[in-house]
Amino acid sequence: MNMQRLRYVLLALLYTVGLTVNAVAADDNNQTMENFQSWLAGFKTEAIGQGVDEATWNLAFESIDEPDMKVLERAAYQPEFVQEVWQYLDRRITPAVIERGRSLAEEHMATFALLERQFGISRYVLLAIWSMESNYGAVLQRKEILHYIPQALATLAWGDERRSGFAQSQLITALKILQAGDIDRDGMLGSWAGAMGHTQFIPTSYESYAVDIDGNGKRDIWNSVPDALGTAANLLAKNGWRAGKTWGYEVILPKGIGQYADQTKTLAEWAELGVVRPAGKQFPRPGDSGVLKIFAGENGPGFLMIKNFYVIKRYNNSDSYALAVGLLADNIAGYGGMSKEWPRMKNDLTVEERLEIQRLLREKGLYEGELDGFLGRGSRAAIRQFEIQAGLQVNGLPSRNVLEALRR
Repeated sequence: MNMQRLRYVLLALLYTVGLTVNAVAADDNNQTMENFQSWLAGFKTEAIGQGVDEATWNLAFESIDEPDMKVLERAAYQPEFVQEVWQYLDRRITPAVIERGRSLAEEHMATFALLERQFGISRYVLLAIWSMESNYGAVLQRKEILHYIPQALATLAWGDERRSGFAQSQLITALKILQAGDIDRDGMLGSWAGAMGHTQFIPTSYESYAVDIDGNGKRDIWNSVPDALGTAANLLAKNGWRAGKTWGYEVILPKGIGQYADQTKTLAEWAELGVVRPAGKQFPRPGDSGVLKIFAGENGPGFLMIKNFYVIKRYNNSDSYALAVGLLADNIAGYGGMSKEWPRMKNDLTVEERLEIQRLLREKGLYEGELDGFLGRGSRAAIRQFEIQAGLQVNGLPSRNVLEALRR
């Protein structure tokens, strides 16, 4: 067989294989759609039996004939690396975030005053939660990353065995929210797991805590900042928030104190063990109980957490989350940052150093983005350009070597 004929045969084989692969993929896609549609048909009876009217169901699933596969991808993807607590905090407590919080405190002053009177929750804690949950609402403007809630929850209920029961109950509640008219169909957007609005409530939590603060007859956490903040305040208040008290205290850790980590004692008892506040500050209520939290060993900062720290965890059951809320709230309020540095690795960059990299890149005409300390795609592209110009090894990663080269 000459080479020309062999070439034709190979091309024909590749074409045939391609058609086969495409056909299999099409069959799989059709099967997936049929399975999902069959599940929807079965669950419709369940939803109607639990109080969802047929008109609401039909409205919710009009033109929805396939699952949102991105939901299952996000549900299945679990990063295998463990983020250090200071890395978690660095991305959430930045000068830009703090300044934005202070600006919004002024903009919504009347709302915060009302919420403090009605629920007893500090405006700075509410601002910190708002920032943590949706970047002060900025995430809600990024329609490309949001999911249509009924479709997302139906996808989880149909395709994620671990979350199926949770998703079914959330879906029925979401449909009842739509049925009540609190939000229209097109506005019912949120996260892949069903969290919604400025302060990210799943449907059942919305039903338990949502309030109408702006007085328009709707509980609207998607479009009404007062309603969203009021809903967060109501959650904290109903879970035992102690008005007028902080979330916890940064403390100095004496040697050997690690053996008492996660134990509960009065603040006076902790002081007797040498666990005291920096700069000679006193505990205002020595009789309060506190739990010792040590996040990075005895060489790092320590904290005594009181009741409100654990109330914050009812919002998100994570020590790192609750610590970030508390520290961000204190920064927005103007109380200042921590006195003790985290025991960073030698080449770890602080928030200030990340900001400096962006500023120096901008001065060189290589970066036009925000000075926010988030060294994402734009910053890394600028770093690569700088590395090329400076004759450095090119990898586009922020590092102390890059910072020192920029300084030179």
